[in-house]
Amino acid sequence: MNSPFAPLDWMVLGLYTLLLFAGGWLFRPRRSQTARDYFLAGGRVPSWLAAISVLSATQSAATFIGGPDYGYRHDYTYLAGNIGGLIGAVFVARLMIPRYYAIGATTVYELLERRFDARAMRWAGGMFLIGRVFAGGARVYLAAIALSMVIFASVDAGGIVLSAGLIMIAAFLFTFAGGLRSVLLNDLMQFAIYLGAALAVLAWLWTTIPAPAAAIVAGLHHAPGGVDKLRVIDLSFDLTKPFSLPATVVGLSLLFIASTGTDQDVTQRLLASPDARTGARGLILSLVASVPVVWIFITIGLLLHVVYQRPELMGGRTLEAASEFKGQSINVFMHYILTQLPAGLRGLVTCGVFAAAIATTNSALNAMSSVMVQDFYRPWRERGAPLADRHFVIAGRWGMAIAGLAMFAMAVASFYWQRSSDMPLLEFALQVMVFAYAGLLGVYFTALFSARGSSGSVAAALIGGFAAVLALQPYVAGLLGLGAVVGKLAFPWQLAIGTIVSTLICLAVPGQAKPAV
Repeated sequence: MNSPFAPLDWMVLGLYTLLLFAGGWLFRPRRSQTARDYFLAGGRVPSWLAAISVLSATQSAATFIGGPDYGYRHDYTYLAGNIGGLIGAVFVARLMIPRYYAIGATTVYELLERRFDARAMRWAGGMFLIGRVFAGGARVYLAAIALSMVIFASVDAGGIVLSAGLIMIAAFLFTFAGGLRSVLLNDLMQFAIYLGAALAVLAWLWTTIPAPAAAIVAGLHHAPGGVDKLRVIDLSFDLTKPFSLPATVVGLSLLFIASTGTDQDVTQRLLASPDARTGARGLILSLVASVPVVWIFITIGLLLHVVYQRPELMGGRTLEAASEFKGQSINVFMHYILTQLPAGLRGLVTCGVFAAAIATTNSALNAMSSVMVQDFYRPWRERGAPLADRHFVIAGRWGMAIAGLAMFAMAVASFYWQRSSDMPLLEFALQVMVFAYAGLLGVYFTALFSARGSSGSVAAALIGGFAAVLALQPYVAGLLGLGAVVGKLAFPWQLAIGTIVSTLICLAVPGQAKPAV
C-alpha cells in the first residue's frame, strides 16, 4: 500500500503518537482499588470535565466527516436539533439524574432492578450492549475508511483491518489501566486535537476563497435554485426531513433523552460527579458547548460548497469533486483532504479523525464493561460469599477486552457486509442505537411515570420497540407493503413511533409490588 503522506505528514502523525503515549503515562492513576473508582472515577468529576467528556464521546468520526458533508449538501438546520437537545436535557437533568444518584447507581439500568427486578435490568443492559457493539463497530469502520484512504491510499481489506486495529488498540490502552478517570482525561486531550484540526481546515478553506466575506455570506444566503444555505430553522411539516422543527421538537428530544438518560455510554460521565446537581450541570454545559463545535463542521461544508460549486465566488474557476475513491464511495470532505490539503495540515486532519475515533471508542469500551460487570457478572459472582472489590476492577479490564474484540469484529464485518448487501450500511449502522433507544425509552417512561409493568413486559417492550423501528426501514416496509406510507419516514419520527409502541407494550401488564423510584 503506497501512502500519499508527505514526510511532514508523517512527522505530525509521529508527534501525535508520542502525545498519545505521554498522555497514557501521565493520565494513568496511581491506584484504582474499587469498582466505583474504576467505573465512576471515584465520583469526583467536576461539571466542566463531564461536559467535555460527554461532548467528546458524542462527537465521533461521523461528526468529523459527516458534518461537513451535511453542510455541503444542505444548510444549518442540523443546528436546530439543539432545540430538541434542550428539551431532552431539562427532562434528564430534572427527572432522571436525581433518581440515579438517589439509588447510588453505577449503571443506569440499576434503576430498573429497583423498579421491576434483576431480569428487567439485564434485559435493558443486554439491549444496550447489542446496540453499542453495532453502532460502535460501525463508527470504527467509518474512521478506518478515512484513515486507510489518507494514510495508505487504499480501501481494501488490509487497510481497513489495520486502521481499525490501530484505533481499537489505542482506545483500549488508554482505558485499560485507569478506567473512567483515564477516559475523561484522554477525552479532554482528544477533543482539543480534533477541534484544533477542524479550526485549521476552516481557516485554510477561508483563505482559498478569493471573494470578500460579505460576498461569501450573500452567496450562501442566495444559493442557486433559491436555496438559503444559511437557514437554521425549517418550519415545514415534512416527515421525510430529520431536522425540521416538528421533527426536532418531537423526535430529537426523544433521541437526546435516550442518549443521555438511558445510554450508559454517555450517562456514565454524568454519574461520576459528586452529586446530582453537578452531573446535571455537566449535561447542560455539554449541550451549550456542542453548538459552536457543530457550527464549525457545518461551516466547513458550506465553504466546500463555495469551492466546488460557486465559480462566481472563486474567480471563475471551481474544483472538481469525485464521488468515488478506488471503488469506495467518498464524500466531498474526504476528497478535499486527499487532493487539496497541503502537507502537514493533511497529517493534522488525520490526527483529528483518529482523535475523534479514539474518544468515542474508549468511552464505549468502559461503558460496556461497566454494564457487563455491574449488571451481569457481579450479581452472578456474589451469589455466594462477597468478593473483594479489586476482583471486579480486574473483571472490568477483561470486560473491556471482550467489548473491544466485539467492536473490532463488527468493524471488519462491516467492510464485507457493505460489499455484499444493497443495504445502506453506514446510514443504518450509525443510527442503529435508535433501534435500541425506542424500547429503552418505553421502558423508562413506564418506570418513571406509572406503577404498571413487569420484567416480562420490559422484555416485550424492548423487542417490540426494536421491531417497530425495523418495520419502518424502507426495505422492510416495502416487503410489508407499507413502503409508500412509512418507508420514507425520517429517523426522528421512526423513534417516536417505536417509543409509543414500546411504551404501550410495557404498560399493558399490571405493576409489581415494588417501591417507587
